[in-house]
Amino acid sequence: MPAIQIIGDGCAGLSLAARARELPDHQLTLIVPEGAPRQQEHIWGFWHLPILNTAAGLSHCSWKNWQVVTNEKTVVLTSINYPYHAIYRSRWTSMCKELAIAHGVKIVSQSKVASDQKAQILDTRPQPVPHGQLMQHFIGWEVLAKSGSFNPSVATMMDFRCDQSRGIHFIYVLPFSDSEALVESTMFSCDREPDEFFEKAILDYLKLCHSKQVVSVKRTEKGAIPMGLLERSDVSVVGLGGNGGAIKPSSGYAFYFIQKQISVAILSAQTKNKLMKITSPHKNIDLWMDQMFVKVLKEWPAVTPHIFIQLADALSGDEFALFMSGEACWRLRLKVIFSMPKWIFIRSFIQSLYSNFLKFKIGA
Repeated sequence: MPAIQIIGDGCAGLSLAARARELPDHQLTLIVPEGAPRQQEHIWGFWHLPILNTAAGLSHCSWKNWQVVTNEKTVVLTSINYPYHAIYRSRWTSMCKELAIAHGVKIVSQSKVASDQKAQILDTRPQPVPHGQLMQHFIGWEVLAKSGSFNPSVATMMDFRCDQSRGIHFIYVLPFSDSEALVESTMFSCDREPDEFFEKAILDYLKLCHSKQVVSVKRTEKGAIPMGLLERSDVSVVGLGGNGGAIKPSSGYAFYFIQKQISVAILSAQTKNKLMKITSPHKNIDLWMDQMFVKVLKEWPAVTPHIFIQLADALSGDEFALFMSGEACWRLRLKVIFSMPKWIFIRSFIQSLYSNFLKFKIGA
């Protein structure tokens, strides 16, 4: 019976372990790394596509409407087919752990794992982040306010009515009711601002846009997501999840792409005695588009609000959900491309071609 050892008990590791029943001819072991940082509670967002039915059933809240907002314009999108969901990290991982144990997965600490030279090792540990990497830095507060403070029917994906003096900055709001919401201050930048900057932005936003004082803060979350494909943490083993290229570079979304990557990997191993084949959940054309997009964000941050409001204005709710989930057809990709400011992306494309030419010439 082939053995599979999964390093890491985060989203990717536990999501795979939970589906051990689909791999009856394999023995799965989940290895809990030593020295890993304490796992914080987070809320993960996703649009409800078919492979996420289980997650949708566990989600804390969902929205058929979401909006992008700038000082000049508000665009509200609606999708009945692909509503946006929010799920607590702990609820998903607890369910996964219960299923993994029920299906015979061994969960052991790194110091106690038995050596098996024949085992396939899948490493989900996060990669080291190189200097100068564009990151998505954020702090979120789950707040309680007076009744009527929020509109629970509309989630806010991006609201740029906040301090833009230090770079690309927006507020993300998930209203769970008219008095409770996750309010997150997010920056796209290489260097992280002090926590006080994010916290002040949240307070200022609530006063400006909701005319309400926070009654209490139930919970906080903090993190940073790389906006790009990074080298694996250990090139001698196979990466999975974020370490396997599952994070979408242009947005930082990962939950859907991790589940998609795992579904394909399970299919590859369902033949008896076959090892798992881990592939990128992203199409090459989408990675190329993301590369161009991230380059523009890094070099022309001032145009970012205009880019996102134009994108939202050009698409329907269904199209927006599919594009953000990496399920765009060619017609939709072209629609996205034509919604962008042409001269900036053409210049970025030419610079990218020139850079690749120089790398090729040096390596030749």
